[in-house]
Amino acid sequence: MMQPTEPQKVITCILPKGKAMPLARFLIKEYGFTTVDVHYARGVGRITPLRHRGIGETSERDVLTVAVPAAEADDLFETIFNVAEIGRPHGGLMFMHALMAATAFSLPELPEEG
Repeated sequence: MMQPTEPQKVITCILPKGKAMPLARFLIKEYGFTTVDVHYARGVGRITPLRHRGIGETSERDVLTVAVPAAEADDLFETIFNVAEIGRPHGGLMFMHALMAATAFSLPELPEEG
């Protein structure tokens, strides 16, 4: 069953390798989010010296995205910033934007089998 939801925002974090899954588990456990996605990318940092920016000199990054209620987005952004340690050197970066639309999905209640 699809139901319109309240306004949502998406928070995206680009993190050092190995940091996204613990953050995803935290968001699922502490906030009950079901809208968390983790995928992976390669790239170079802004301060990577030119001599290290050649082919094959990229490093792996984790990318986490989560859709959150717009009314709570600023507080959640700050929480994620702190939990993911974005503020430390080479800690990654994050950004947030509004979703044009979001739909909640729920399954109907089914009788117990057996």
